[in-house]
Amino acid sequence: MFKDKKEKIIIGLVHLRPMPGTPYYKEGDYDESIEKALKDVAALVEGGANGCLLQTSDRIYPATDDTDYVRATCLASIGTEVRKAVSKDFIVGVQIMWNCITPSLAVAKACKADFTRCTALVGKTESPYGTIIADPLKVLTYKNSICMSEDFDMLAEIAGYHFKGEYSKENLQTLAGRAIRAGATAIEILDKDEAMNERKVLDVKEAFPDIPIILGGGTNAENVQRRLKYCEGALVGTYFEDGNWGGPINPETVKKYMDIVRSM
Repeated sequence: MFKDKKEKIIIGLVHLRPMPGTPYYKEGDYDESIEKALKDVAALVEGGANGCLLQTSDRIYPATDDTDYVRATCLASIGTEVRKAVSKDFIVGVQIMWNCITPSLAVAKACKADFTRCTALVGKTESPYGTIIADPLKVLTYKNSICMSEDFDMLAEIAGYHFKGEYSKENLQTLAGRAIRAGATAIEILDKDEAMNERKVLDVKEAFPDIPIILGGGTNAENVQRRLKYCEGALVGTYFEDGNWGGPINPETVKKYMDIVRSM
C-alpha cells in the first residue's frame, strides 16, 4: 500500500471515545465511537483524504503489548462498520494504544484493515504509562501465525509522536533497519522542528532509499508543502479537527489541505 501509491498518502486520525474495559469508559461511549468513526470517515472521504487510522483514545494505557478482550473486540466491530462504509481504495488502519501491536493485528485481521501503526516495533521508549519495550519476535511470530495478507502494512515509529529518544544519525538508521527486518513496511518520523524533521527523514532515506516515510503529525495547510517534500505521506490528527483534539473532522479543512498536497 505505502510503496505502491504514486501520490502522497494522507491518513486522517479518527480519535474514538474510551473503549469498554478501560477506566474512563462510560455507558454510551461505544455507540458514540461507532457514530463518530462513520462521520469522521465520511468527512475524510468528502475532503479527498486517502484513508483513516482508527485509534483508541482511552486516556490511560497499558505499557505492554496486551489488552482486554473487549477493547480489541469493540475496535474490530468499529473497523468492520467503517470498512463497509468506504470504497476498496480507501485505506483503513487500526491502532490500540499505547503499544498493543499484536491485539491491533488481531483487530486488523477481523475487520480487514490495511495497516496498523506501531509505537515501538523495535527498541524501547519512555511513555507517561511506563517504559515501552518492543518485542519484535512476538509481533512477527503472531503476524505470521494469523496469516496476515502480504499487502498488509506495519507503520513503525522510530522517532515519532510517541517514540522518543536522543537524536543520532547512527541510532536512527539502526532503528530503521531493525524495524524493516521486523516487518515494518513504512517508517514514521516526527520532529516539531522543521529542520530537524527534514534531517531525520534524510538520514533514513540515505540508508534505506526505498522505504516509505510517513510523517507522524505536525503538518497543516501552511507547512505541508515543506514538510512533505521528502516524505511519502502524513498522518493528520488535530489539524483536521480544527485544533480540537478528539473533535469532529471538518471536511472543508481536509479539502483545503488535500488541494495543497495534490498540487505538489
